[in-house]
Amino acid sequence: MTARGVRDRGPLYAAIEGLGRLTELMERRRQQLAREVGLSPQQWRVLEEIGREDFMPSLFARTQESSPAAVSRTLRQLLERGLVEVSIASQDARRREYSLTASGRDLLGRLRAARERALEAVWSGFDPADLDRFAAFGSALADRLEAYAGSAGDVPARD
Repeated sequence: MTARGVRDRGPLYAAIEGLGRLTELMERRRQQLAREVGLSPQQWRVLEEIGREDFMPSLFARTQESSPAAVSRTLRQLLERGLVEVSIASQDARRREYSLTASGRDLLGRLRAARERALEAVWSGFDPADLDRFAAFGSALADRLEAYAGSAGDVPARD
């Protein structure tokens, strides 16, 4: 507390600025990795999700805060490039099942290898205890932000 009873917010603002910078740099690096193999970040996300199996475009759209039309467009692009294939579900003919082709699996493998090289180059010099503290702090902060965003809802701001 300062003499006027107001807490010094300098460290808080510095932490927020650092978090914002990290977020921007992580997103920029994700875009670079995707571009290296000729994908958009959205195409990469869809490919990864299809690789996990049980991919449902409508659920993916909801969790990614994307429109079903945007996900359908991305799927068409991936189908046209021969990275995914689609079939009719055996239990329900109304459902489509998506899977990676050999080319899709190869592309994801190259992306993962590039990401591993970047992880090694950037993160390898840090003390594991520091990484543990950073991970714990990041998780606790994410939990708080998630809870706060949930409690704030979509209440319009007051002027």
